[in-house]
Amino acid sequence: MKDHAKTMVCASALAVCALVNAFECSEAVKAKARDFIDNEKQFHLGFLPTEQSNPITATLEEDFQRSELAGVQCLQRGDRQIPITMRHVFAGEWFAKLVDSMEATLRAPKGRIIFSGCGATGRLSILLESMWRDFFHRRAAELTPAERALAERSASIMTGGDFALIKSVESFEDSIRGGERQAEALNVGEGDTFVAITEGGETSSVLGTLRYASAHGARCFLVFNNPAYLLRARLDRCREAIDNPKVTVLDIYCGAMGLAGSTRMQATTSEQLLGSCALEAALCRVLPRFAKETAADYTVAFEKLLSTLESPATRASIAEAIAFEKALYAKGGRVTYFADDCMLDLFTDTTERSPTFMLPPFRSTDERNLAQSWAFVKNPLHDTPACWDALFHRDVRCLEWTHADYAEKGMPALKKNQLPKIGRACLMKYPVGNETTPERYAGVASAAVIVRAGAPDAAFEAAAHEQAKPFGETRLFAVCATDASPLEVWKHLAVKLTFNNLSTGTMASMGRVAGNWMSWVSISNKKLIDRGIRLLVELGRIDYEEAAQRLFAAEEWIESQDWTGKETPCAVQVALARLKSGK
Repeated sequence: MKDHAKTMVCASALAVCALVNAFECSEAVKAKARDFIDNEKQFHLGFLPTEQSNPITATLEEDFQRSELAGVQCLQRGDRQIPITMRHVFAGEWFAKLVDSMEATLRAPKGRIIFSGCGATGRLSILLESMWRDFFHRRAAELTPAERALAERSASIMTGGDFALIKSVESFEDSIRGGERQAEALNVGEGDTFVAITEGGETSSVLGTLRYASAHGARCFLVFNNPAYLLRARLDRCREAIDNPKVTVLDIYCGAMGLAGSTRMQATTSEQLLGSCALEAALCRVLPRFAKETAADYTVAFEKLLSTLESPATRASIAEAIAFEKALYAKGGRVTYFADDCMLDLFTDTTERSPTFMLPPFRSTDERNLAQSWAFVKNPLHDTPACWDALFHRDVRCLEWTHADYAEKGMPALKKNQLPKIGRACLMKYPVGNETTPERYAGVASAAVIVRAGAPDAAFEAAAHEQAKPFGETRLFAVCATDASPLEVWKHLAVKLTFNNLSTGTMASMGRVAGNWMSWVSISNKKLIDRGIRLLVELGRIDYEEAAQRLFAAEEWIESQDWTGKETPCAVQVALARLKSGK
């Protein structure tokens, strides 16, 4: 099967080479490249450690070529950087100030703990709010009516709205004013504790939400994973936020990513660790009878989790899952995960696969002309609307903006004068509930993977097995057991770390990683454009300007073709193929 997969990758590369023979660098492409070089310097981010290669995982591609188990061992080395930093963060005054602020908000008559993020940290923000609300749902019988009302004291902002949880919303992250607009819609202000989370520290939309929150009286915190002095020295928008006297900065830099530039890895993991532990600490201060359930030392508890994930049995389980998915995808097959209480965690992983590895995104019932996503997530217990209710324990917050809203904020999201389809009605067209989805199994190799996180749930697993009957194969994947806690902090981190390794490892095994760089990357925003250019510089040994021209030439060609029902190729890979063929 390994030889078969390698043959398919080689054949795919040759096909791309054949397609690009007619490429030429037009004057329009040269102008676009020069404009990006001259006028978008605030998005040239190669100086940031999170955008650089990590020597700890430099052999990632080679290790996965040897075996899935060796590759998993390599990937897990990157996570060991996290507790080194977080031990000092948890003992520091700024973490204490964050918990104090959260407690003050909860003890006041009104006010909310609000998390804001984009991409992986946007999905994290939604997850943190959901973890909070889910506690009051699960433990309702132990709470008074007044205590149960605390469920409403948390909220989240995802750049692009809740729709972006399952499908990336292009261009939004580059807009500070768009972020301000979302914070305004949530009425962020006095009495709120506002936590802006950005993996690398530079995401414009998140900094926009922070700007609005600080201007309207919220107690503000900014969490990121790069050295603050670098961000402050090089990026104007970061300097404004870091120097803002109304903002407390938590710089939790823990080194380069295990996969270069993939900030969904260690950056977002450390931010999830910080956010969930702070939230749980505040909960236990306000409801002290639950304090006996929380960890005495967060760093020790996290290190225990890492050790469990590194055990021979758990590593073997992850390696086996990687080999299984790789074999299925090599045959053009599809995986559908069935999940319940870890569904938000799986959305984060599967949605992030699309821009990180240039895979087809989730497809709605209106998008029959698009290629099917390789992986999908469904809940066998509820239909789609009820599924969202069960996940959020609140109303869906999608953006229902008008043309005037986009124009007012100078948003670049309008294409051909059409509004982005990211409203609530559009979200409901993605069948993530127990609706029948024959497109996931009819006529193709298919697998239903039932994901168990925590104790077995007979009702869930029975419903999942029933829904899985039409699929070619059914598997149960159990995430390693973890310690309990009021907000289920360690369970959610276990799911995240496990699926980071599973999805990244699968793509590395399939040749979508070069060294420890993701060589199949979307260029859907300015940060990713810069990342794609730098990848061409690194792998093609050319200068930045030529790399920019080649990338935009590849994009121009791709946009000129009809990809109906097919997977759109990766502009970086097309440009690399041209380089290798001497074109």
